[in-house]
Amino acid sequence: MARLDERMNKETAGLKEDLRKRFESLEIYVKAEVDALSERLRSEQADRLESLKEVAHDLKETGRGLERRLGQLDDQATKSQREIRQQILEQSKSLSDEIRQKYELVSAALEQQVGELRTDKTDRNALADLFTELAIRLNNDFKLPGQD
Repeated sequence: MARLDERMNKETAGLKEDLRKRFESLEIYVKAEVDALSERLRSEQADRLESLKEVAHDLKETGRGLERRLGQLDDQATKSQREIRQQILEQSKSLSDEIRQKYELVSAALEQQVGELRTDKTDRNALADLFTELAIRLNNDFKLPGQD
């Protein structure tokens, strides 16, 4: 019994030692895996953080580019509006000058026609005398009024 007890103690001690070694080995393996996973996680986080920084930088640059482009477009629109206003002003002045010239031509022609009418028209009294004389002659009454 003593030998059996001793043998059982040796085997139990051997099994304990074997289990202890296996647990230590498993613990070392698990720690290594956890450390590897932690390192991989830190690396991925660092990579993602760097990627986010790059994306943020790219977005800022794109925003600045858009602001510059919008500024340029605003300047171009302002310049175009200024040019269009200038053209409208010039055309307005040109049309005003043309209208003034046409007005002066029409006024001059009208004045000329009025002057011609004044010089060429017959005086009302002279015309009335002419018609009176014509009426008398047609009536065969050859006495002219005013010839007494």
